[in-house]
Amino acid sequence: MNTVRFAIFLAVSMSFALQAATPEPEDGRIQDVGKTPPTVDPASAVEKEYEKLLNADDLAQAEVDEWIRVHRDFASRGAGSDDAALNRRIRERFAPVRKGYEDFLKRHPDHTRARVAYASFLGDVEGDQAARTQLEIALRHDTNSPAIYNNLANIHGHSGSLEKAFDYYEKAIRLDPDEPVYYHNFGTTVYLFRRDASEHYGIDEQQVFNKAFQLYSNALRLDPTNFPLASDVAQVYYGAKPFRPKEALAAWTNVLNLAADPVEREGVYVHLARVKMLDGRYDEAREHLKAVTNSAYAELKRRVTRSIELRENESRGTNTVPSATNSLPPTGSTPSKP
Repeated sequence: MNTVRFAIFLAVSMSFALQAATPEPEDGRIQDVGKTPPTVDPASAVEKEYEKLLNADDLAQAEVDEWIRVHRDFASRGAGSDDAALNRRIRERFAPVRKGYEDFLKRHPDHTRARVAYASFLGDVEGDQAARTQLEIALRHDTNSPAIYNNLANIHGHSGSLEKAFDYYEKAIRLDPDEPVYYHNFGTTVYLFRRDASEHYGIDEQQVFNKAFQLYSNALRLDPTNFPLASDVAQVYYGAKPFRPKEALAAWTNVLNLAADPVEREGVYVHLARVKMLDGRYDEAREHLKAVTNSAYAELKRRVTRSIELRENESRGTNTVPSATNSLPPTGSTPSKP
């Protein structure tokens, strides 16, 4: 499965012994009949088959990801590309994986973890509706799986009922209050759909921001070294009114400390420049931008630089000040599968 694959929590516990024949030993003596014969755990056999399914899924996903990477690389260099041929090849590669899941679930229809894994597979190859169908079947078999509620909430956040998304995230957290992914996903959905959250909970915009802050805070407390999570927490400050430069700067400094490579660090420098700009510290903002040399950030660097110039001119009474959200686009993350 790819990196955004669902977490699966239901454990299988059933076991029973199978009778085994007692072979005659090489020396001709008969074994004591009172000894316990060898046993085979059928639940273990099912689990081994299930693990084999997951491995086949992971292998197929990895191969397809590499095909897509190579395809895009050729296209970026102007080489000819046959999208239809690639799509056909992908379908053919995924076909045995799909059949494996379907055959397994026909024989073990109440194996919730396999059904959740199949839902994730279908979500990748067909879309939300196919995944949702499998998750709803899984929910009929198990109403106490937080992963099912989280993954259904993700789907409703994409293309369903936001009210159900909010409710399902809450159920996932009640069932497993120590899983940071649930708080992270819930916080992201509240932040991205602020108007819907305001109507659902009967709170105003600033209370919605406070709710998102609290959810992200819980997630970060449980997973303090998660770079994408820390980035999402820092992003929320752009929407706070009035702007909170001190808190925003502290949040982005924390993200900088978690950055794993120069590319991530340069992305954070752009945000630090933006925060300093919004706080009127233009020279410090420019210093941060000087550290940004990666071409991937060239356009963002140009836009922030332009915004700094506009704000400085405004301070001299010569231009209109751009809004706090104009210098960079909002970048809420996509909710994750645990």
